[in-house]
Amino acid sequence: MSRLLAWLFVILQHVLPKHLLTALVFRVARIRVHSIKNFLIRGFVDLYKVDVDEAEMPVPDGFDTFNDFFTRQLIAGVRPIDEAAGTIVSPVDGTVSAAGKIESNRLLQAKGLYYSLTDLLMTDIEDTRKFDDGDYATIYLAPHNYHRVHSPLAANLVAARYVPGALYSVNQSTVSLLPGLFARNERLICHFDGDAGPMILVFVGALHVGSITTPWTGQIRPRRRGVVHDIDISRRGHSLQLQKGELLGWFNMGSTVIVLLPRAACDFLPELVAGKTLKMGESIGHMRRTPT
Repeated sequence: MSRLLAWLFVILQHVLPKHLLTALVFRVARIRVHSIKNFLIRGFVDLYKVDVDEAEMPVPDGFDTFNDFFTRQLIAGVRPIDEAAGTIVSPVDGTVSAAGKIESNRLLQAKGLYYSLTDLLMTDIEDTRKFDDGDYATIYLAPHNYHRVHSPLAANLVAARYVPGALYSVNQSTVSLLPGLFARNERLICHFDGDAGPMILVFVGALHVGSITTPWTGQIRPRRRGVVHDIDISRRGHSLQLQKGELLGWFNMGSTVIVLLPRAACDFLPELVAGKTLKMGESIGHMRRTPT
């Protein structure tokens, strides 16, 4: 996309009824009429060149709705988890948007654009200080990708916070032009404690992302406004202890995840740079303190 078209797309998003469009996509993605949902699935597969051979169920007849297909489970073993001691694995299939050090409470969004860690987490300065000079990786899930999210490390889930917000697209054009995008959009912020110390994984909502689902939160529908919601993660009775590579949740339509690790906790691989494509379960770095 040319820079002019990219700017026009960003400007258009300012006036689009983003929440209304997302609500419409939510409903269409759950149509159960056999002919319609099969038409939607086949059209999507053809348009985005989805690898249907990896899906656990036959495409399209093995899925009741388009959303079931979009959040599909893969055949066991097609995403092996790097089980070597101390490795950190990619939580998703996707492409690295940015990765590196958190410096002076700032993360790189795209060339020339930074955003505040405090704004991203919607928390106090003391909480963000744990991650200053730490490491982050931002990974974009394109439409063709597998859209389930898994734990990068063995860890305990200790808190989950939902932040209402906008629903701008998180494609490359918008990320490169719209300041503070990830701190503007709605997001689900999951806090963990593990061998590397604290860890945070952020599910970033986006245009057409009808909802975000985890076993501990259930399905969260987008809200334009409202207070930050600290979710009671114990009420659904799911274990809070996660193994490396264990399922965390999924996007109902695609978006972005951000992984945050504290100061001196890890070393990301040198090749973890913008544009790097990843598969869930492959190593993206190593903890400096190997668990015993």
